[in-house]
Amino acid sequence: MNNAQLDQIMLENDARRGERVLSTVHEFLGRFVAYPSEQARLAHTLWLVHTHLIHLWENTPRIAFLSPEPASGKTRALETTECLVPRPMEAVNMSPSALFRSVGNPNGLPTILFDEIDTIFGPRAKDNEDIRGLLNAGHRRGAKTYRSVLRGRQVKVEAIEAFCPVALAGIGWLPDTLMSRSVIVRMRRRHQAEKIEPFRRRIHGKEGARIRDEIGAWVRSLPNQVQWPDLPREIQDRAADIWEPLIAVADLAGGKWPRLAREAAVALVAAATDTEPSLGLVLLADTRTVFNDPALGYPDAMSSKELLEGLHRVKESPWSDLRGKPLDERGLAYRLRQYGVKPKTVRIGTNTPKGYTRADLHDVWLRYLPAQAPESATSATEATEHDVVDVADVALLAEADSKDDPAPPIAEQCCAHCHESGELQLCSVDGRPYYLHRECQKAWLALEIPSNLERRANSARP
Repeated sequence: MNNAQLDQIMLENDARRGERVLSTVHEFLGRFVAYPSEQARLAHTLWLVHTHLIHLWENTPRIAFLSPEPASGKTRALETTECLVPRPMEAVNMSPSALFRSVGNPNGLPTILFDEIDTIFGPRAKDNEDIRGLLNAGHRRGAKTYRSVLRGRQVKVEAIEAFCPVALAGIGWLPDTLMSRSVIVRMRRRHQAEKIEPFRRRIHGKEGARIRDEIGAWVRSLPNQVQWPDLPREIQDRAADIWEPLIAVADLAGGKWPRLAREAAVALVAAATDTEPSLGLVLLADTRTVFNDPALGYPDAMSSKELLEGLHRVKESPWSDLRGKPLDERGLAYRLRQYGVKPKTVRIGTNTPKGYTRADLHDVWLRYLPAQAPESATSATEATEHDVVDVADVALLAEADSKDDPAPPIAEQCCAHCHESGELQLCSVDGRPYYLHRECQKAWLALEIPSNLERRANSARP
């Protein structure tokens, strides 16, 4: 074997070093932690390695191991994490001032491991706004907290760095602001078929320390600049802040990891939408349910009294018993006013009561609620004269109704349902053109088509 061949082998081995390091971490974690999914295990692996590259990132996502019940492996996940991250620091029962000083340590950023986080933010805990503010702000580089300190006889304001990686574990849910900054791993109890090794720090801690040294050696061989990755189109806004450094780690490692990281990101971001909704979002969803009730004929307007009666009928809704009292017109107006929707005089037959219109609520539904499932749209359209249930039917409507009223060029249009541009299709109702994404058509039709077609049918009757 000549020198050129040896050099080539050395280059290939060095190029695959990161792939081997991530695989070693991945295998170590899987021995001791029963993850709810392979995507969760991949995310934990990438998060661990990203803490060693903290000097490169603009954002550091939190990773949160949450479960509905104890004994679900959350603490075990933090124990294995402690073996592998730089400068681990357990933060159970830590005062806000001690936490602030630890994060601002000039000797290096710690990796905060916060177990039993439900004792900090749970229903029986106090507000702990200082800690919440630090954990929220500290995901972004440059974020600081400010405290007054006494120096001699003078009181001065001191800025403390808040940026550092944080892993959390607890029962239940986190505050919404913290959930939106976290990779969420929903742990669960193991069943008998799931086998893992018992973890003993005195035994496996040494092995973890050796792997941590391997991560550090690989990290020191990397350049001090990172090539920012292209993210899947499903990863946007706050989710992009969370996953950008983790996918960048996968791209640095190479091999199978870039593909696996992106697949895990898409899956976990989709799963993270299954959070405990606020009471306001529940109200918006239930108002949409009432307005789209076939038994009510898809009204364009409802009085406050009618809307409340419909809300009280929604199964499993809280509106019949809010702190011992049913939701009334005043409470309904107060809660909807936060979203810019106010009661007004509406016409229902010959009556003009105070109420709400579909048009006023429609924009709020689009902004705050996910699109309705296709089956809901299908059942809604079945109540009309036209069974508009798939793309072919939409095309027929467009062909029948838009001949005398051509639409503007498609390049100037956006989707009538989600208000985004992209590949659009022309639809028409009552001679008016609409552009829609293919995936938005059924949800839009469930909201818009029934009342339009009903008016057209009524006007055609003698």
